[in-house]
Amino acid sequence: MKKFFAAALAVAMISVLFISCEKKEEKPETVVLKVMGYGDNSNQEGLTWKRVVESFMAENPTIVIEDELLYDEAYHQKVTARLASGDVPHLAYMGADARWGAPWKEADQQYDMTKDIDTAQFDINLIPKMGPNGERYYIPLGTSNMTTVLYMNKNLVESMGFSQPKTYADIVAMVPAAKAAGIDVVSIDGADGWAWGSCLMSALVSRTTGDLNWVSKAVAGEKSFTDEEFVNALSLIETMVADGVIAEKSVLVDYGTNTSNFNNEKALFMVQGQWAAGSVENPAIKDDMVLMAWPIMPGEKSSANNSMAAAWQVGYGVTKAGAADPATLAASVKFINYINSAPEVEQRLRDGAIVAPILKGFNVPSDVPNSVKQKVMLSQNVVECEVIDAFLTGDPNDALNTGMQKIASGQATPAEVAAEVEALARK
Repeated sequence: MKKFFAAALAVAMISVLFISCEKKEEKPETVVLKVMGYGDNSNQEGLTWKRVVESFMAENPTIVIEDELLYDEAYHQKVTARLASGDVPHLAYMGADARWGAPWKEADQQYDMTKDIDTAQFDINLIPKMGPNGERYYIPLGTSNMTTVLYMNKNLVESMGFSQPKTYADIVAMVPAAKAAGIDVVSIDGADGWAWGSCLMSALVSRTTGDLNWVSKAVAGEKSFTDEEFVNALSLIETMVADGVIAEKSVLVDYGTNTSNFNNEKALFMVQGQWAAGSVENPAIKDDMVLMAWPIMPGEKSSANNSMAAAWQVGYGVTKAGAADPATLAASVKFINYINSAPEVEQRLRDGAIVAPILKGFNVPSDVPNSVKQKVMLSQNVVECEVIDAFLTGDPNDALNTGMQKIASGQATPAEVAAEVEALARK
């Protein structure tokens, strides 16, 4: 009888241990993520965010997302408030520039995600290096916002016996034919000061200096706006006007007139950012137009060949607080990867919310417009350089924009404009 009870007790104990282990397996540890999302319940960003959060938690029951969704200034104000109070989210919508990145940098909450990026999912070459040592603080929702795009009316250029230019000299060769036809070679909305800086000069600075980050170095005092290489960039405006590539009258052309001129085939090329592609509606142009970087320019350094100014796209990144715990970090990365899954990225592309995907091996859907295909091809092949007004702000930037208008209209020299910008930058 004693043997029977002992055996029964052993069986009971084994059963208890088995049940205990089974219970542990049935209740894995839950990870709670504190997340700051961008959008509101009345816009597409907010509605998409809520849908993604709900579907992610449904597929990942051990990860709970406690999100705060805010939009526009309310978002920026809350970021500052939460960081100041020590209530740091595990991951958030962020960038790495003055507006979207500065609060995280000042709070020492920028975490380098480079080693956490799944290179099977993302094309690492399309994610810019954001920190001084090549750090990548977040995963952008798409490629950078290209600002110095040269739009080419392919059919019109070819009808005059020319092809896509490889050098500035190739563009100059088109001037006589364009003049004979009564049209401009390159149209720019020169009445808008920002267009000279954001859509033209940002690329020219890179080309003449050979430094993709020259502007930020100048703002930091490592370079001077009176340096010969910067003056040379300004001089290219003078050269283009003298050569007839850009008309002096362009200083009177506003944004709407610029896109209208291109639409109405009054110019072979148009200078603008990638966002203007949607304004090209002429069927004779839009299905065949080419979006390109400026060709090789006079005095260009080889290290900046094919460079185009582009402002970093915002996205979602892990904070240092989120990276402190391995389980929280893993869950955060998993959620960010989910946000950037192929179906979500393709939808953003179709909605026009991004310029192009940063996914590896992404195949552009055949049914999207030519302008979208052009953006994807361009963003995947150009070399990015800085957009001037992402770093140079206030009076120095205003003086530069106005100064370029003066150069184009013959009212100031490149050296004079450079000296004024330098003086204001050092105040």
